[in-house]
Amino acid sequence: MKVVFLGATRGMGRALSRRMAERGDELFLLGRKESDLSTSAKDLEIRSGGDASVGFHLCDLEDPSTFEAALDKAEETLSGLDAVVVTGGLFGKQEDLEQDLPLTRRILNVNFTNTILFCEHSKQRLLRRGGGTLCVFSSVAGDRGRKPVALYGASKAGLSHYLESLDHKHRADGLVTICVKPGFVKTGMTEGVDPPPFAGEPDPVAMRVLSAIDRGAPMVYAPAVWGHVMRIIRFLPRFVMRRVGF
Repeated sequence: MKVVFLGATRGMGRALSRRMAERGDELFLLGRKESDLSTSAKDLEIRSGGDASVGFHLCDLEDPSTFEAALDKAEETLSGLDAVVVTGGLFGKQEDLEQDLPLTRRILNVNFTNTILFCEHSKQRLLRRGGGTLCVFSSVAGDRGRKPVALYGASKAGLSHYLESLDHKHRADGLVTICVKPGFVKTGMTEGVDPPPFAGEPDPVAMRVLSAIDRGAPMVYAPAVWGHVMRIIRFLPRFVMRRVGF
């Protein structure tokens, strides 16, 4: 596949891009730091066996004005486009966000508004080519209103709702939309947060997501156990949710 990847320089995105490079997918990287993009591109070229170069271009989820030029460059370099993968985003602990409303606004903008705008740009390009895959990382935090992730979870709830709607609307047109819902995964984004039970590692998550991409699954929980956990959480009555800290 010819894949544009936003967020391949860290954590789960890095693990997934490595697996895609190793199996021969052609990648083009987007991100906001040129040094990180260059390092990741060289790493992926080595992992792909050196058969193809990996291009990159600056694209900042905090600046929607960068989206169109970045996707233009990616599509031109790859001479086509089969898939767009979005793993970028921001995280903040509830107590920090409550004390820092500018940070809250930043996270809400990046995780919800700007990610959806990037998806809209990507969707249009894929549909013009007859379809393709749009795989976007949301979070289990958006499945149910919960005290520890009220603000971060709100941004992901909106994103998950959008991705599900997109799949309903355009699957018949050839656009396969995949909403990835990671549980807690040990990455730089979650550094400093005490890991809960069932915390995952980036590489097993990447394996599960890659399988979902190949199958065209509309939604995937990773690690898989979080699908069972959140099924229970979704059906707990409100008086229980008010008492527990999960």
